[in-house]
Amino acid sequence: MSQSEIDVVTAEFFGAFDNRGGKAADVARIRRLVLPDGVIVKTGPEFTVYTVDEFIEPRERLLTDGRLVEFSEWETSARTEIAGDIASRFGAYRKSGILDGEPFEGGGTKTIQFVRTPEGWRIAAFAWYDQP
Repeated sequence: MSQSEIDVVTAEFFGAFDNRGGKAADVARIRRLVLPDGVIVKTGPEFTVYTVDEFIEPRERLLTDGRLVEFSEWETSARTEIAGDIASRFGAYRKSGILDGEPFEGGGTKTIQFVRTPEGWRIAAFAWYDQP
């Protein structure tokens, strides 16, 4: 059961950024998926450590101001290891959209650390690397 629950949280996480077909991205759901003091890290070329709100705010703006449209990202492969109430997921992902009128595609790697809380599995930390 834990694996399927983690799969659902992961799919909700990736789906938070989807604004295809004119629908509104729901980046604010990250507050429900990630622990309030969760750690979010973007590696190179601009290494950045975010709080949950620092991560959400610019992405919410980008996905709602018309600059980034028809955007989605999705896992292409993943492996999850679970030990009791902790889990670690490591996976590849792809993304595509139209940024400032120009189509783009990309991808990279994400690692997500999960913990089981009384409310279910939540993300304690995640980090990503976008391929150049």
